Amino acid sequence: MAKKKNKKHRAETPETSADLPQKLKRKAYEEEMRRLHGELVAMQEWVKKTGARICVVFEGRDTAGKGGTIKRITERVSPRVFRVVALPAPTEREKSQMYMQRYVPHFPAAGEVVIFDRSWYNRAGVERVMGFCRPEETEQFLALTPSFEKAMVDSGILLIKYWLEVSPAEQTRRLESRIHDPRKFWKLSDMDLKSYSRWYDYSRARDNMFAATDTAWAPWYVARTDDKKRGRLNIISHLLSQVPYKPLAHKDVTLPKRQRADGYVEPALPLRYIPTPF
Repeated sequence: MAKKKNKKHRAETPETSADLPQKLKRKAYEEEMRRLHGELVAMQEWVKKTGARICVVFEGRDTAGKGGTIKRITERVSPRVFRVVALPAPTEREKSQMYMQRYVPHFPAAGEVVIFDRSWYNRAGVERVMGFCRPEETEQFLALTPSFEKAMVDSGILLIKYWLEVSPAEQTRRLESRIHDPRKFWKLSDMDLKSYSRWYDYSRARDNMFAATDTAWAPWYVARTDDKKRGRLNIISHLLSQVPYKPLAHKDVTLPKRQRADGYVEPALPLRYIPTPF
């Protein structure tokens, strides 16, 4: 099956965020997020009932908001259905395996949604730009990946791939925030600092990745995330639109009566209650 080139997915990277919409107000954001969370729960119940298998891949620029978006997707659903996979650097044993091998065991079984916080596309991005693999290894990866993903889709997995794009100015602002905010300092790695200086190397790597792996069966979807709130809402809305779920009928639920105390009295045990400064 021939590849379908989807030029509309190409990320146009602005030099500033001046052309973007005004940032969304928190109240409007939370109201819409509440509605979307309800839809995600409805999708979850459909996945459980039908045995659907869904695999969602998140890639993108450093600081583009992958982790925050994944947290908002998963915060109101069951971790038994929605699993997040964020693999560490490969071990020496894994380095000796076929490249895709360590990702396959994490693929969804029936009734699961698996979200990859970075994925096999490390080879097309950070590994390529930072010199962690040879150029011919990247070229082989780009040549083989469409067939690999075709096999995933043909097996019944619904594969959805997102690229999160942020402007250079906003990336700078977010990295500087990590430097000065003690709540975020842990997010700042040596790799982030090295990657920051290689904006256009990453742009070229991204473009080559899109050209080789944006297929009819596994297209790339690009989300602009200079405004994190808008980005999260847009991504979740789109994710829901890609899954053919139907809300299931709610059961009528009535709480049963509690049993009688039948003489039970709490004993005076020396329990250690936590302090209550609030």
